[in-house]
Amino acid sequence: MARTMSSDARKKDTPEKIELGGLIVKAGLRYDKRALLLGLLIDAGQQIKSDEKERSRLVAIGAEAFGHDGE
Repeated sequence: MARTMSSDARKKDTPEKIELGGLIVKAGLRYDKRALLLGLLIDAGQQIKSDEKERSRLVAIGAEAFGHDGE
């Protein structure tokens, strides 16, 4: 039973991971090292927790990028 629940959880998790990977590609970072990508995300995560202005700035950049693709 636990194995089935684990399999179901993985099936639900897979589309989200694919979507998140697509964001890396969309940002033009496909070929950068994983350590760099993780460092960028950790640093940005720390910044947006403590700086609402920076969070708003980054949301605007992302929204504009999605707007260019019609998403």
